[in-house]
Amino acid sequence: MDMKTTNTVFRLIKKANGMKVTGLLSLLAVVMASMLVSSCDMDDDDNRVLNSYVANAVVTIKPMNDGKEFFIWVTDKKGGVASNITKSPFGGKEVRALANLRDDGLNKSGVQQFYVNWLDSIRTKPAVKTLGEKEDMVKFGNDPVEVVQDFTTVAEDGYLTLRFRTLWGVKGKKQHVVSLVTGTNPKDPYELVFRHHAHGDTKGTAADALVAFRLAEIDSIAKAQGKKEVKLKLTWKSFAGQKSVNFSYRVRDDNLYK
Repeated sequence: MDMKTTNTVFRLIKKANGMKVTGLLSLLAVVMASMLVSSCDMDDDDNRVLNSYVANAVVTIKPMNDGKEFFIWVTDKKGGVASNITKSPFGGKEVRALANLRDDGLNKSGVQQFYVNWLDSIRTKPAVKTLGEKEDMVKFGNDPVEVVQDFTTVAEDGYLTLRFRTLWGVKGKKQHVVSLVTGTNPKDPYELVFRHHAHGDTKGTAADALVAFRLAEIDSIAKAQGKKEVKLKLTWKSFAGQKSVNFSYRVRDDNLYK
């Protein structure tokens, strides 16, 4: 099965004070559902206000001039600048983020503009090279995790962004670490392993979180082979055993990011 961006928007309710995403999205999803049901009786103005609080995109924030300016990549083919923000809220760091945007036309230079209602960074980290299966299990973990099919689970813009689900115990007691491991299959450099290290916190409540992995090595391999698009195979240990899924991935063209 191929996971691709869907038109279904995962409606993540945000408080007006811009609180950070905690990673435990299931509670927010329950709140979201109740609000959306009640919104059936709202007028258009109320719905517009509600819609400004929900995520309608997963984007790449590309800083320019040390973060004094930034570019927003909505997909690997569509990008633009913010019409209401000049400096990147994330400084000089390139990150993936949840966003609520609306099209704001073209600026005087003919560049696409987006009005940014809010941005909230997703944990963004590099993929890691395998140490060998046994060492990978020790260092990166072998605890079960589920990959959730959702518009936030997508391979684009040089990243594999995943919405994942696992069991969480008492918040803050144990740190869960997830990793994307490359080079595990010598015959297929595009096969990746998603690993979860719960550090003993394997009982509790099922909840979701988001993470984005930079696919720099995948880009390098594909470019060396003259490929512009590749099929990624992601495998992981789920609560029901081993699972896998394929992603169509367009190799990142850094010339578009300048």
